[in-house]
Formats: sequence, C-alpha cells, structure tokens
Amino acid sequence: MIVVGGEALVDLVPGESKVDNGLASLLPRLGGGPYNVALAAGRLGVPTAFLSRVSEDRFGRALRERLTASEVDISMLQSGPEPTTLAVVALDERGAASYTFYTEGTADRLVADPGPLPSEATVLCLGTLGMVLEPGATTYETMLRRESARGVLTALDPNIRADLITDEGAYRERFLSWLPDVRLLKLSDDDAAWLAGGADPVKAAKGWLDAGVDAVVLTRGADGLAVHTGSAEITVPSERVDVVDTIGAGDTVQGALLAWLHQHNVRAVTELGAPEWRAALTFAAKAAAITVSRSGAEPPRAAEMV
Repeated sequence: MIVVGGEALVDLVPGESKVDNGLASLLPRLGGGPYNVALAAGRLGVPTAFLSRVSEDRFGRALRERLTASEVDISMLQSGPEPTTLAVVALDERGAASYTFYTEGTADRLVADPGPLPSEATVLCLGTLGMVLEPGATTYETMLRRESARGVLTALDPNIRADLITDEGAYRERFLSWLPDVRLLKLSDDDAAWLAGGADPVKAAKGWLDAGVDAVVLTRGADGLAVHTGSAEITVPSERVDVVDTIGAGDTVQGALLAWLHQHNVRAVTELGAPEWRAALTFAAKAAAITVSRSGAEPPRAAEMV
C-alpha cells in the first residue's frame, strides 16, 4: 500500500466570467500536492491511503468524498473544526500556475503523528506544504525518518512554494537533512535550481545522489522527464497535447510513478535498470499529459491509460 501524507486544500481557479473591474471569477477545485498524488495513484488502481487532517467544513467534506470516489483509503484521515487551506491560482498565457496561499490556523497543518505505519504500507510519499508549515512539518519529518529506518520506500516531492518559506537558507539545510532518508526524490527542474541556489538541476541531482538518495526524477515541462541514479541517466519526452493548465501535472507524475512501482512489485528503486526506468517514466509522462489536457488537477483513471 502507498501512504501519501500532506495537505489537502482548495484551489480557487480562474473562470471565464468576469466580475468587478475585470477580475476573473474563481472556481473551487479540490487539490493540494500530496492530495493530488494520492488521487493519481488511487485512480490508477493501486492500494493507496491518504494521511492528513481535514476540516469539518463543506470543503473538507468534499475532499473526503473525492478521495473515496477515487478509491483512496481514508481510514488514516484526521478531522477538526479548523478551516480548509485555500490557494488562489493565477494562470499565465501558457497555462502555468502560480499560487497565493491562505494557511493561518488551517486543519491540515495540525496533523498528528499516527505512529508506525501498518505492515502493508510499502511506500511513504511526502511533500509540498506538509514539509513547510509547522507543526505538521515536524510530524511528517519524524515519520519520514522512522519509516525509512523500517525499510519503507520513501518518496519526496518538495514542490517549492517560495512565498511560504520565510527562511530560505534554513529550509535548504532542512531539505539536505532529509536526503539520507529519501529513496526517491521527484521535483521540477525549477525547484531543483531553487533548492540548489541557482545551480544547474542536473549537477544538483548528482549532489543529492551523493547525499544518500537512490534516484532523482526531474520533471522538465514540455521537455519531458529524466531520472538520475548512481549508474544511469535516462530521459523520456513529454506527450504532446493541447494544454489547458498545468495544475497537478507534477503530482500526477509522482502518483503514476509510485503506481507503476507498486504494479511491478518494486520495493527498492535500486532494482531498476534503464529499460524499467524508461517504462516507468513513459507511463508517468502519459498520465501527466492527460492531466494537463483538462482544467484543474484531474489525474486519469486506469482505463484512460490503455
């Protein structure tokens, strides 16, 4: 079973209609990086559980219902009276998204440590705001270290939201401290450059391998996906589609990668050779192409991947 931990929130996405002074109307779409990863894996037919704390408000109820409809186990989901985190989305002319977050006192950052994961958990995936906003960030960090020591395949996507990182240097140091406990690191080339202080993403990836990571997957937008391991560098192209927006694209890559690993009974990414990595990345690229072809984070279901 794949366990995904992190925030669940509501993206307020621009609609087509205009309101006061030409402002676009905002449409609520359920999301959050880890939430989208769980949806992607669950929809692809692999056992997936989501660990977070969600609000008891209307948005929180909708978040739960969508997880269930996507075949995601919510038995590890916590709840509370705090409001749901909101993210106001802006789209540029290419459909690329930027975000403004409203996180003060919200439910997801108050997640409690559930203790060791169930024996059937083979993967723990973390990232995005869950690894930034306290006190939840410390909770997830504790889980990362504990589950790594227990032999669980640990996956991380930092999914940088720079506006929420108050001390960039401290965050970069904390990120480096996680790497010995991370087996699969997935991130965009932009995030890799940010974490490396502007350095080349490929050079940064090699440094993170030296720090203890088994494999680094870089998403490069229209230029496709690449994986860097201690013995290989493999790239695959993106599938060409008409892009509506890029919301959830990277999350879909992560969910699809983890689903592929589960479907092929891979317990350690060091088991994979070049042909297997190429197949895994091609599968993830196809899933992401479907997501960007429609509005909001709508990962594909297994039947769409045939």
